[in-house]
Amino acid sequence: MPYQLLRLTDAPEWKERAALWFHQKWNIPYSAYWESMTECLAQKSAVPQWYFAIEDGRIIGGLGVIENDFHERKDLAPNVCAVYTEPDRRGQGVAGALLRFVCADMKERGVNTLYLLTDHTGFYERYGWEFFCMVQGEGETELSRMYIHRNPKCL
Repeated sequence: MPYQLLRLTDAPEWKERAALWFHQKWNIPYSAYWESMTECLAQKSAVPQWYFAIEDGRIIGGLGVIENDFHERKDLAPNVCAVYTEPDRRGQGVAGALLRFVCADMKERGVNTLYLLTDHTGFYERYGWEFFCMVQGEGETELSRMYIHRNPKCL
């Protein structure tokens, strides 16, 4: 693996760059990522958490775990969110490695069930995720797919 997987809690010096990177990928305000990452670094609870893949000093992929990824089903928590791999690194297993990494880390933190909201079909199933139900996203007219991942499957 030519890249390194990091937890923000193990590499807090990446906070500013990671918040900017996620903001640029998802167009969610920088301050939202900054605040969530600040809460993550306070380590008061298992959620939120942030993870990223680094190669040659740049972020090539990342994702987070938050309570709710902007949808109506507040009972389906916590949520893996903001899954992104740089286009020039897609198809090389970066997202899969991050998904396995986050599942294992959350299991260590006592979180055995994760949810993920997406419009993708077929991708997350490769990594042990199962379709759970359709969910209404905030401000969305169409329903999105909610996936579930139950540990210990992610080992």
